[in-house]
Amino acid sequence: MQNLQATFEPYVLYFRFQAGTSRGILREKKNYFIRIWDQSNPHIQGVGEVNVLKGLSLDDRADLEEKIAEILQKYQNQTLQNTDLEAFPAIRFALEIAEKDLANGGKKLIFPSAFTEGKTFIPINGLIWMGSKEWMLSQIRQKVEKGFTCLKMKIGALDFETEMSILHSIRKEFPSPQEMILRVDANGAFSAQEALKKLEKLSHYQIHSIEQPIAPNQIEELAQLCKKSPVPIALDEELIGKNHQKSQLLQSINPHFIVLKPALLGGMAESEAWIQEAQNRQIGWWITSALESNIGLNAIAQWTATLPFSGHQGLGTGQIYENNLPSQLYLEGEKLWFKV
Repeated sequence: MQNLQATFEPYVLYFRFQAGTSRGILREKKNYFIRIWDQSNPHIQGVGEVNVLKGLSLDDRADLEEKIAEILQKYQNQTLQNTDLEAFPAIRFALEIAEKDLANGGKKLIFPSAFTEGKTFIPINGLIWMGSKEWMLSQIRQKVEKGFTCLKMKIGALDFETEMSILHSIRKEFPSPQEMILRVDANGAFSAQEALKKLEKLSHYQIHSIEQPIAPNQIEELAQLCKKSPVPIALDEELIGKNHQKSQLLQSINPHFIVLKPALLGGMAESEAWIQEAQNRQIGWWITSALESNIGLNAIAQWTATLPFSGHQGLGTGQIYENNLPSQLYLEGEKLWFKV
């Protein structure tokens, strides 16, 4: 039996720019790294990341550090139960990565595949952050010049007409979805009353999908919206904290897609269970990172590469932070590669 030890430390990530979201401007982000090792061989360590999003993660609480310490103590004592982790999906995510890393020799090789051998790549969408119209348009130009064929634009921060004019300018240059796939993410910014009208206006721009048009926990309203919307709807925040209701939730709402963020859902195994439920109902899906450092992003990218999916994923590239950790992930145009 392994005699596992565990510890954690905070790490503050600093953004290269003011990252605009529907929950405000982000300038820095505090995550935690968990390290586990066998006492008989302390030089080989598995590292995982506790990635918490303010106002969104279940783990976003004042006593988080105490809870991490408590959970790791139980982990060392081999008394940790699944129920101990249910309210802490980000800690579960970190432990899952750390265990797989340790099992593979502590080399950040979490899910070995053709991707980690440098033979295949993952196509990703280009994320357009919220900000002034000029800044958003400049981001779009940069992504287009780099060769992205799928853009995801955050909406809900500017006035709706300004956002529509940005989408109009993209479609003017790329009239068909074959030339440019457009995804939008409202982060629940629309009211249930106004959502359908806004979706009808958005449909003029041949939008691939909209993530979370209205705030979570409005099940009936969202189900009606999914029936009537001319733009396919993807659930995102709606999935958080509902791992025990997967089947019931998807049955009730019947969305077109679900968007999976392992740090918010409790790791890769839980995300795969969501994928299975979605596939049983012919609901589409893709994977999205959620502002992880390169530790979490590396694990999510490696896992994503093992999944049976051929479209654009919503993975970050780690370039948004000025003090990120070294990474073997790199980008060529819209292709995410792993450097061997």
